[in-house]
Amino acid sequence: MSDAQIHSIGRRKEAVCRLYLRPGSGKWDVNGRTLGDYFPRPSLVSAIQQPFAVTDCVGRFDVAATIEGGGQTGQAGALRLAVARALVQVDELHRRKLRDFGLLTRDARAVERKKPGRPKARKKFQFSKR
Repeated sequence: MSDAQIHSIGRRKEAVCRLYLRPGSGKWDVNGRTLGDYFPRPSLVSAIQQPFAVTDCVGRFDVAATIEGGGQTGQAGALRLAVARALVQVDELHRRKLRDFGLLTRDARAVERKKPGRPKARKKFQFSKR
């Protein structure tokens, strides 16, 4: 791809990430902060950078992302999916590698709703025989 900016969207749980990828030196801008500042847990940072590592594109693109909704883990998952989708737009040959690592699949797991007559979704009130 030339100097064009690539736009992609990723979602996980209640989090939504809008991502802009452009050729550069590997700078991250997540809601106006660096990646390490926005996600202090190293496990989340490595998970987010996994699509770049799988496709050998580390340090070749600048990333600007806006994330809203959800918590830290959901936002990290949304950002990871958005990065993977953007890399497929850059080069269609990346699709196979990313698919093999499961990085192009949207994680559909979400919070199960609370049921009536129960304290939580699956928990039951304590049974009393008498």
